[in-house]
Amino acid sequence: MEAIQSPSDGTEIPRLMPDDPFPPYSYITGQFPHPTRDPAGHSFGAAPVTCIPPDPNRWHECRSYLRGLDLFNHGYYWEAHEVWEGVWHACGRGGLIGDFFKGLIKLAAAGVKARENRPEGVRRHARRAAELFRQLASRLPAGQTCYFGLPLQQLINLATEVTGRSAGLIVPVGTPVQIVFKFVLCPEETVQTNIGPSG
Repeated sequence: MEAIQSPSDGTEIPRLMPDDPFPPYSYITGQFPHPTRDPAGHSFGAAPVTCIPPDPNRWHECRSYLRGLDLFNHGYYWEAHEVWEGVWHACGRGGLIGDFFKGLIKLAAAGVKARENRPEGVRRHARRAAELFRQLASRLPAGQTCYFGLPLQQLINLATEVTGRSAGLIVPVGTPVQIVFKFVLCPEETVQTNIGPSG
């Protein structure tokens, strides 16, 4: 797999859906208006996006999956969590697909907790993400190492590293968007670099 450089190295983070604009801020409790409940929120009044259960072998057709990856990779952890939660509900919140998206949701929640300066929350969510990815990997057919285009062992390693370095992920308060993970989730090409707060 070809490695993509850390976002803090100045390498441009790839966009999977470049036509889909980002919101003006990533939601953090107490710092910004709630996106859907507050009239000043960036998604207030927006119609909910409907999602059909995706096919893991046709992941490139699932716009919500790709949108969530773009949001996550660019520091919109709360928003990625919400998008992936829609997919999780669409697939019945269980089975292989459900566990995969729940793992992504937990990884995004770890990003939210890092932005809230809550290292215990980072540890808890990242640990659960690693467990879910590990369980998923054990249930796949022998020889299958990727799911939805992502190498599961790398996802496990990344979530485990986040768990171990949660205190180092603390970031300044009040910034509209902040990337806290030094890796990029990109189907068929997953990044693994040193994990810590980006500058």
